[in-house]
Amino acid sequence: MNHIFERIDNKKENYTTYDFTQKENNALKTFFDLAQEFDRIKDFYSLCVAIPKSFFNLEACLYILNPKKQTMALISKTEDCQCRMHDPPPEDVSPSDRPYLTGRDTLVMTIRGKGTLMEELPFQVKDDVLGLLEVYPVNKPNEHRDLFFQKYANRIGFNIHNRLLMEKNIEHLRFIRNLVADIEHNIIVPNMVYKLFLRGLRRKVDKNKELEKLFVEKLSAGQCDERCMKDYLEELSDINEGLTDEVENIEKHYKNMSLFIETLFRKSHFDQGRLSLRTKECNIKKDVVEPQLERYIEQFKRMDIEVDDKFSGLPDAEVITVVDVGLIAQVYANLFSNAVKYTQEIVNGDGNKRKFISYGHEIVKDYFGEGKDGVKFNVFSSGPHIAPDEHERIFEESYRGSNVLHQPGTGHGLSFIKNTVEIHGGVAGYEATKDGNNFYFILPR
Repeated sequence: MNHIFERIDNKKENYTTYDFTQKENNALKTFFDLAQEFDRIKDFYSLCVAIPKSFFNLEACLYILNPKKQTMALISKTEDCQCRMHDPPPEDVSPSDRPYLTGRDTLVMTIRGKGTLMEELPFQVKDDVLGLLEVYPVNKPNEHRDLFFQKYANRIGFNIHNRLLMEKNIEHLRFIRNLVADIEHNIIVPNMVYKLFLRGLRRKVDKNKELEKLFVEKLSAGQCDERCMKDYLEELSDINEGLTDEVENIEKHYKNMSLFIETLFRKSHFDQGRLSLRTKECNIKKDVVEPQLERYIEQFKRMDIEVDDKFSGLPDAEVITVVDVGLIAQVYANLFSNAVKYTQEIVNGDGNKRKFISYGHEIVKDYFGEGKDGVKFNVFSSGPHIAPDEHERIFEESYRGSNVLHQPGTGHGLSFIKNTVEIHGGVAGYEATKDGNNFYFILPR
């Protein structure tokens, strides 16, 4: 408490020294009250420039740092002039340690964040500068006025900083909720198949035990001749072959689940509040697609769905790319899982009924700009088209197309695909094609 009382006393002395007028104090209090009232960031920015206009009849412009470009952008203004929003500030407006006058009769204050918390922001900031406040017309130096507006700019900075931290925390929590959905969708639910593998394994082990017991009994009774021995060995061989298959299934599933677990439970995801990439060069077909297809191939067979591999016959060099294998593997897992659920029978041009999926890739020249080719990967499934007004919405979190509402699902899979592809610098999309629906994603080559 001693430290707190000391800071209070310091502030009391400071305010005595400032000697702000009643109007100036009312301006600060009005800003403070309304900054808490307005939730929309646009309203808050408008408030920042409205206070100088309302209390002191001064026009104002507010420039805020654009973290992506590391430049200042005009975000709010009082005067209805011809300058466009988001224009950069004039050349004579730049950060400074103290308020200063320009040759255009304007007073400029630098807006800074809380120095001790700058590292908590989701982007890099130079010299703690978050923005600039420009008020006008002001053509004469005035130390008292400059001090007031700098203190006002400081309060703007603290409020902006707090709002940025709040938005960061909200985004972090939203990301964790989505990550939990990813874990449930791609790990917990698929992991239930272990029960089936273990049941099959248990049945074969029990059968082996029965066979062993029966074999021992017959040997003890002297009832097992060479023919009997041969029968037992054949049956034992069949059981062991089945055991080997079950163990291989479990090993494959374990390998896949380990990849997904390592990918989704990375510490860096939780630290950064977003998916973080661990990329490496890989063969998409061999390292990603084939292991995921192997997981679903039996389900496709049970549903009488043909599988057309359009990757076949293509040179390996054409499918080499740099990706996060774990995340892109889950993209294909989601696409194949959806294909199992939503593929439907169609009648082709020859009058024959078909129910099939296909998958492949193609090079898209200059997709990301001149000389920057893209690689388009896709999974197609036969069936009726998705409604045109739903083409974009199906990638939204929790949204499900009207044509699949009878099927179980959360609407999370396509949202995960879109997010994963975009952090790779790519684009995810849907297109209605002949005989069905094509889901694709395009990555830089």
